[in-house]
Amino acid sequence: MSEEQTMSAEAFQNQYFNEEGAQVAEGDMAYDLETGLLGEHEHEQFANLHAELAEAREQLVSIRDFIRFSVTQLRNYDVVVAQGTTDEFAEASAIVLHSLSLDWSANEQILDCRLTSSEKQLVLSLLEERIAERKPLSYLINLSYFCDLPFYVDERVLIPRSPIAELIRQQFHPYFEVNELAKPLGVDVNEQTSVFYDHGLDVKQLSQPERILDLCTGSGCIAIALATRFVDALVDAVDIDKGALEVAMVNVDHHDLGHQINVIESDLFAKIPAENQYELIVTNPPYVDAAIMADLPPEFLYEPEHALAAGQDGLDLVHRILFEAPDYLSPEGLLVCEVGDSEWALKQAYPDISFDWLKFARGGHGVFAMTYDELVANRELFAAYVQLLDSAQ
Repeated sequence: MSEEQTMSAEAFQNQYFNEEGAQVAEGDMAYDLETGLLGEHEHEQFANLHAELAEAREQLVSIRDFIRFSVTQLRNYDVVVAQGTTDEFAEASAIVLHSLSLDWSANEQILDCRLTSSEKQLVLSLLEERIAERKPLSYLINLSYFCDLPFYVDERVLIPRSPIAELIRQQFHPYFEVNELAKPLGVDVNEQTSVFYDHGLDVKQLSQPERILDLCTGSGCIAIALATRFVDALVDAVDIDKGALEVAMVNVDHHDLGHQINVIESDLFAKIPAENQYELIVTNPPYVDAAIMADLPPEFLYEPEHALAAGQDGLDLVHRILFEAPDYLSPEGLLVCEVGDSEWALKQAYPDISFDWLKFARGGHGVFAMTYDELVANRELFAAYVQLLDSAQ
């Protein structure tokens, strides 16, 4: 993204939210049924798309109609949905509701409301661009949600989608004590009571962390979500990429958390003083292996490659994190690390270590937790892999 395309926190606020905090539409989007947005991308695959969109423009009426139509089109044109939304219905709902300045989880009661002609144009324009460009929706609208919070995103950062959000919502219960900001994810026990979901964390009930590290912060979404749940903690948000940190600062400023979050440019722990002892380190580093990188669908090619790729087995950074983390973690501290589909490779690399793989209520995998003692006990194994990586360079 060029300097002219970079958005400030103030511009993000003005473009997407009014004074009451409600989302506002991008009114300058124009949809031309004669030419559409396909342009040079027009080919046989999209031969019928203009006609289908024109028919929808004339015959569809309600929000519900346009969500249903969008689901059908996303499926017909094999659009990959896995970046910020989890299925075609969620993606279609986001396309329609965002175009109408409505919250993405709008009340069921409004779904039968009728659209004006100009509103139909906004919906169809965004839908066509999503199909034709195969560009992720969050990049098209520079907006994504994580832990129920809005974030500015562009192609300098990954689109937020980590299952670690569940752990943050529950304040990492039961490892840490929780307060009124923790949101139980379990099913209702009765009409008044909800339970905390058992993610598989150790039952420690330690005091809430005072210092937290978000390693490989990207857009800053994890650091900001952590700061909103642990309001008395200081959070360091670290990334090696200057462009990503610029995006993170937009989000820190937008959420007015500059007093609580410190943004640091560093290659993992390199520029973090070892005396910085964190009670909690959370990291979602690059972890995609070479085979998967070679076969990514078009949507993922918009994301920064260096934020995805991590060597042959996807673990180049993870080995270093495991080895170095004890120097920055307090004796009762916790490391939470996401490795996604490289979970199998990590198990193969360390067959003698029983990693604590966490479970999630709303789907997700490849996240483990390790205590300070576990990291220290296995440090020689981690050191051996780091030496192998260093010798291969």
